[in-house]
Amino acid sequence: MKRVLLIEDEKNLVRFIQLELEHESFEVQTAYDGKTGLALALQDQWDLILLDIMLPELNGIEVCRRIRAAKKTPILMLTARDSVVDRVSGLDSGADDYMPKPFAIEELLARIRAIFRRIELDGKDPHALLSFQHIDVDMDARMVYKDKQIVELTKREFDLLVMFMKNLNLVLTRDMLLDHVWGYDSLVETNVVDVYVRYLRNKLDQAGENSCIQTVRGIGYVMR
Repeated sequence: MKRVLLIEDEKNLVRFIQLELEHESFEVQTAYDGKTGLALALQDQWDLILLDIMLPELNGIEVCRRIRAAKKTPILMLTARDSVVDRVSGLDSGADDYMPKPFAIEELLARIRAIFRRIELDGKDPHALLSFQHIDVDMDARMVYKDKQIVELTKREFDLLVMFMKNLNLVLTRDMLLDHVWGYDSLVETNVVDVYVRYLRNKLDQAGENSCIQTVRGIGYVMR
């Protein structure tokens, strides 16, 4: 099931779009202001983001720009403003398409299908590219970048990082990490997880900054 994040402050329109998308078998989460929408967009993985331009707290152009700086998630902008300047601003900020209001739901659904077709034709799976803060992971190439610079990781370090990045903001126990990275039948002790988390921190963190991989005392670790 494809996941859609809808960031729109008109609640009646939100409910209408949400019902139509859920009828088409999409999983939909909503946000009614720019700050909340940006936080949801960055902390989780989405197949598509529907983003209004005129939003409280933070406008859609800025939200789009910040999402695009961190992620490659497809973005379709929705707005009542239909001038050439607005369309250009939306697309230049990183949007994949632009939908002026009012619109027919059939056209919105057609544009969504077109975006997914382009992704399939390009052979680019957005879930093969993971991003968090200044860290980017290309799962197909098994490459890791921080601030666009290659970070050399071992296989275990890479698999451990992917586990964290696929579960942002979720606390993972040492047993869970051990099972998923080393295997259910592994004979190694759970303290090996602590060792490899330290290796990751040494390669990803900079002196004086808080680590993106945080210790949850007595339980395990969380990336946030």
